[in-house]
This record gives sequence, C-alpha cells and structure tokens, in this order.
Amino acid sequence: MAEATVSDPVTRDVLATIEDVRFRLIKRLEGLTDAEYRWEPVDDCITIEPGDDGVFRVATLFPESTPEVPAPVTTIAWRIWHIGALCLRGYVIYFFEDVPDLGDRHVWPGTAEEGIQALAEDWERFVSRIAALGDDRLLAPMGLGPDEVSGQTYLKLALHALDEVAHHGGEIGLLRDLYLREGA
Repeated sequence: MAEATVSDPVTRDVLATIEDVRFRLIKRLEGLTDAEYRWEPVDDCITIEPGDDGVFRVATLFPESTPEVPAPVTTIAWRIWHIGALCLRGYVIYFFEDVPDLGDRHVWPGTAEEGIQALAEDWERFVSRIAALGDDRLLAPMGLGPDEVSGQTYLKLALHALDEVAHHGGEIGLLRDLYLREGA
C-alpha cells in the first residue's frame, strides 16, 4: 500500500481512505464471471461491445438523462471501465505531467478477469501519483487540465475519484446481488 510509506498526514489519510474503498470494491469483484461482467439486466443497457475488429469498446461514454427519462442502466463491465479508464486513467492523463501513452480510453477488456486487471493498473497509476505529491502539492492548485479545473487542488481531484469509485462500486455490488438472484 502506497499510504504506508507516505509521511505527510493529509496525503496519508486520503490514500488510506481510497485504499479502504478499493479494498471493498475488489472484495465485491471476487469470483466475477464473464457472463455476470457483461450481464444486461434490462433491454436498453449500456455496456462494452466488440467491434467489427473484435476489440471491445465502451458503447456510450456518458449516458444522458432528463427528469422525464432516467439514465440508462449500465453493466458491471461499463462501470468498471468508467472507474478505471474514464476516471482514474483520465485523471492521470489530464492532470499529471510526464504521462506515458495509455492508449485508447474507449477500449476495454471483454472478460471479467482482464477488466479487473485493467482497473487495478489504472488504480495503481492514479494512487502512485497522488502518493508522490505530498501535502503541499496535494493542497495546491493543479495548474493542469481544462481551465475550469486547473485552479482546483489535487485533493479535490482525489476526493472526486473517491466519490466515483464509491458510487459506482456500490452500484456494482447491487448489480452482483441482482445477478445472483435473477440473472443466473
């Protein structure tokens, strides 16, 4: 765990909380099957799908909703992609310097095992960058990213990531519960 080696108290506490949420999510993903990963509990689910080239890609980035039309249901595969590629990898790409080419963020593994592995890799890249900041930099404006967020702190970015993981992680848990009762 990265937070064990961090001495700055705010950074250490943020990383410890992120690790707690990660641990709960990973526990909920244990034993995830490919069928469950891509299970569509309703007809209009948004998921990841193979293209003509056989490569799986996310079908819709941001499901739209209105007061009259609720957001569509998304699969576990889509939610794992959302946490990993869209959020954690996206935060690394847009808010940290010296980022390696991490490939097409729309591409995502079609199997549960590979999807969980890709999530773990995106997680590690994000957490290692937060850990390296230290409190002074964590609490200072990022100075990177779109103009509307470049003045925000890395702490806010880390807390937003935490919110996304907790939110979608809880939904993944619910989808697993429903699958075990209805989808099997």
